[in-house]
Amino acid sequence: MAGLSLLAADAFLPGKATDYPSVQVTGKVRIAAVKYESDAETKPVFAKTNPNEYGILPVLLMMENQGQETVMVDRMYVSYQTPDRMQIEPMDAREILSVRAPRRPGPGGVSYPSPIPLPRKKNPLTKIEFETRAWAAKTLTPGEAAHGFLYFNVRHRRNAILYITGIREGSKELFFVEVPIDTPDQRGVKP
Repeated sequence: MAGLSLLAADAFLPGKATDYPSVQVTGKVRIAAVKYESDAETKPVFAKTNPNEYGILPVLLMMENQGQETVMVDRMYVSYQTPDRMQIEPMDAREILSVRAPRRPGPGGVSYPSPIPLPRKKNPLTKIEFETRAWAAKTLTPGEAAHGFLYFNVRHRRNAILYITGIREGSKELFFVEVPIDTPDQRGVKP
């Protein structure tokens, strides 16, 4: 499977794009996206670290090429688009470790540095899972599927979408795709 190669017994293996209610079709390419927001969703994937606590929303992107031509995704552009059309670009998985948790204010709402040097906690965002599970596919040969996470420095907003352009099938560019991130019941739509 392109974009993810883990051999561990606890490897993360999502289903096919067509297994998800958010699946969108453009040409012979099936695309689905799922947000990982709660502790129950993130724990099996990122161990004890929920990146949302640090302002990072992981979104799993899945693609399947059901056509007869190779699909090129090396120039694919993806953005997280809020309902009011604000676009946020994904951050590189290596940039995640530089994100800091919000500082908790002390008494009176002011944060004071400690006069006593305290041991630093290990940064929980340095986990290897963030890089190994990131989207890395460049092409999808006929019949191939790929999945991986995109990381957005944003809090999830209901009815947000992934806006995707730049997917090419052979020599032609496919139209843009708007993939819902919420399930139909979360969007207020009856299945």
